[in-house]
Amino acid sequence: MSVLSGADAHLTPNYARFPVEFARGEGARLWDSDDVEYLDFLSGISVSSVGHCHPAVVAAIREQAAKLIHVGNLYYTEPMSRLAARLAECSLGGKVFFTNSGTEAVEAALKCARKARRGGTIVSLHGAFHGRTYGSLSATPQESKQAPFAPLVGGFVSVEATLDALSAVVSEQTAAVILEPIQGETGIHALGDELLGGARELCDATGATLIFDEVQTGLGRTGTRWAYEHSGVTPDLLCTAKALGGGLPIGALITGERHADTFAPGDHGSTFAGGPVVCAAANAVLDVLLDDALLERVSELGELLREGLAPLRHVVAVRGRGLMIAFDLDIDANAVSRRLLLERQLLVNATGPRTLRLLPPLVIGESEAIDALERIAAILETEA
Repeated sequence: MSVLSGADAHLTPNYARFPVEFARGEGARLWDSDDVEYLDFLSGISVSSVGHCHPAVVAAIREQAAKLIHVGNLYYTEPMSRLAARLAECSLGGKVFFTNSGTEAVEAALKCARKARRGGTIVSLHGAFHGRTYGSLSATPQESKQAPFAPLVGGFVSVEATLDALSAVVSEQTAAVILEPIQGETGIHALGDELLGGARELCDATGATLIFDEVQTGLGRTGTRWAYEHSGVTPDLLCTAKALGGGLPIGALITGERHADTFAPGDHGSTFAGGPVVCAAANAVLDVLLDDALLERVSELGELLREGLAPLRHVVAVRGRGLMIAFDLDIDANAVSRRLLLERQLLVNATGPRTLRLLPPLVIGESEAIDALERIAAILETEA
């Protein structure tokens, strides 16, 4: 029986939820409490990249939960140690600090950079979204998100996403530059290779730390393991989270060699982070997402979707990389998103008044990509 009628009496009103209660999922499909089937092209905002209830992830969770659920970070566990080695080996080659979420991974990165250069400023870019806890929010220059919670953490500077603007503020007093290779929450805007390379050069010249926030782009979303691989620009610190746990809450700060030992005992910690169950799940996720054939298919299906969206009625621009796609409309995107959900059972989301975002599971097939295009076209054709 649905609980929708009484849900709002006990939930804080900080989410604009749609009137749908999901009960189960499999792959790219969801079913609501009335057993109506939906096609999920949002993946819990880039979380369910291996699809819902992937059999290998479910099996890993069940097996580990039957052996050991929690022990704390004063001790080692095999799933945690194995996952740390795999994440380091497939990225920066340094060490890993586990967290429970993306914003916590960003917080850890900010603390690491600040310890390396105490009192230094943190530079972020306009259009960024790095999280909602106080440090990450201070690096998120969006007035609507920051204003209700001011004053924020001091020592943060935000500039336009241009190399000239960045060059004007980065100096020997800068602790870190933090950026997303592709800015997700403001509508899938890729930062150019010149900007990424310039940020690397500025940090090298001044001793600042270069942080890449790949919470949304990491682990295959753009057709490579990490979005930074497209540019060839390697950061000092790498933040990841969303796709890592297959739906369970886990994030990670991955360090390069420069910061592998910046944290000392007592500098930072997290009670639940890196627990055996979530790490077992994450190891199963990596088995799926680090497959070269899957990554190639992500690129191919992304191109299919972008080409299919471009000629549709009301679509004025399409952009993205891999299966991280946005398209701008000349009509109300929120209204279209709602109609797609309630009339065509397709999950997408609006990142602005005129922009819709697609973040499907990376395991979708061509037929599901075509199905989504047909559902989108059907709604757009009926919009005035």
